[in-house]
Amino acid sequence: MEPLHEFHLSLPKENWWGDNYLNQINGVWFVPKFVPSILRVLNEFKPLSNDVILASFPKTGTTWLKSLLFSIINRSSKESLVDNHPHELVPSLEMQVFEKYESYPLVTDNDLDSRRLFSTHIPYQLPGKALDSANCRVVYITRKPKDTLVSMWDFTNKWKAAEKGSWNLEEAIEKFCSRIFPCVSYYDHVMGFKKASLEKPKNIFFVTYEDLMMDTKTHVKRLAEFLGCPFDNEEEVEEIVKSCSFDILSSYEVNKSRDFPSWFQVPYNSFFRQGVVGDHKNYLDAKTIERIDALTRDKFHAAGFMYGI
Repeated sequence: MEPLHEFHLSLPKENWWGDNYLNQINGVWFVPKFVPSILRVLNEFKPLSNDVILASFPKTGTTWLKSLLFSIINRSSKESLVDNHPHELVPSLEMQVFEKYESYPLVTDNDLDSRRLFSTHIPYQLPGKALDSANCRVVYITRKPKDTLVSMWDFTNKWKAAEKGSWNLEEAIEKFCSRIFPCVSYYDHVMGFKKASLEKPKNIFFVTYEDLMMDTKTHVKRLAEFLGCPFDNEEEVEEIVKSCSFDILSSYEVNKSRDFPSWFQVPYNSFFRQGVVGDHKNYLDAKTIERIDALTRDKFHAAGFMYGI
C-alpha cells in the first residue's frame, strides 16, 4: 500500500451527504478526491512575486471574477473567453494544476517574464505563509452566506454523484451551520482573507460579490490598479465589463456545453446559474434565515465585519 494512500485513510472523516464524505487536513474539510493534490499544493507550490491568485470559498462568484481578471491581465487575448471556459483559462491549483502533473512543472523563463494566473479554494489559514513570503497578488471574493449556501446546494446536486440521490436542502443547511462543508467553515474562510487583506492591503484585494455586481466598472478599475496594469481609457473598462457580463458569458457555446471537464464531476454549463443577488429568498424559510443571520452576527459582526445580512 502506498504511503500517500495510507495517510489518506488515516485522515479524519465525516459524512457530508448521501454516501459522500469529507476528509480533514489541519482542521479543514476537503473532498477526498482532491486531498492528494491539496497536500501537494501546500508542500510544493512556490508562488512567484508576479503571480496572481484568485481565492474564494466555493460558489461565491469565482467563475465571473476569473473572466474579469483574465481580461484585465490579458487584454490582447480577452477574446479567448469566446472559445474557452473561464476555469480552463484560470486553472485551480488543487483541482487542475497539481492534479494534472505528477511533479510540479519547473518554472520557465517565460513564467518569470509573464504573469501566471491561478485560483484556489484553500483557506488562507493553510497556505498563508507561502503567499506572504512570495509577495504575490491575491484577489479574494466573497458572497453573502445565504446565497452562497443555496448556490452550493444547487451546484452539488449537478454532480455525477447526485445521480444516486440528491442532497436534501435541510441537510445542506445543517452541514453549513455545523461547519461540515468543503474548504473550512464559510465564516472562517472569509475572515481569514478579510483579516489578511487589512494587514496587507497592497497584496490582498478583498471584494464582495454584491459590490462587484452593484458597480462592476469601478471595481474593475480598482483591480487593474491593484495589479499594476491600470487602464488608459474608460472605453477599455466598459468593453471588459460588457464582455464579461453574465448574459454574454452564458451565451457562449463553451459555457453552455453539457460536456464534463476532465478535472471535475459537473458539466461546464453548471458554472453559470443565475448571477443574481438574494436568490436564497426563493429557498430558505424565515426560521432558517434567522438562524444563519444569527451565525453571521456572531462570526462577522462581532469581529467588526458588518456584512452578510
